[in-house]
Amino acid sequence: MDLITPGFGLVFWTAVTFLLLLVILKKFAWKPILGAVSEREDSIKNALLEADKARQEMENLKSDNEKILKEARTERDAMMKEARDIKNNIVEDAKEEAKAQANKLMEQAKVAIQNEKTAAIADIKTQVASLSIDIAEKVVKEELSSENKQLKLVEDMLKDIKLN
Repeated sequence: MDLITPGFGLVFWTAVTFLLLLVILKKFAWKPILGAVSEREDSIKNALLEADKARQEMENLKSDNEKILKEARTERDAMMKEARDIKNNIVEDAKEEAKAQANKLMEQAKVAIQNEKTAAIADIKTQVASLSIDIAEKVVKEELSSENKQLKLVEDMLKDIKLN
């Protein structure tokens, strides 16, 4: 008997919960759902009526559209010809301007290269002068200390110059 009683209680509470759910759904969900379905049905009918009206209007406008299309094609051809002419003029102008800009940039690059070259030569001259002063200073110091050392230093420097 103990096995039957818990099963019956479970079935009873499940049924009560289900009935309670049905009551809540009927009260809160069925009316909005039915209203939405009815609204949808009305909107579909209205859409079908509007589609029929639009189809009839399209049939009435068909001959006018053909005439307008013919005129539009003629006008389009004239506009396309004019557009091609304008495009060709713009392309030619752009090419000429691009050539002028390229020549200007080339001249500027040449000037910049010449300036860099001049600056590099001036820097090299400065470095050579500095090295010459350093060598002369060393020679003078060595000359003051002894004559043998001076000769040896000059020979070493000459060997370095020949190697380079």
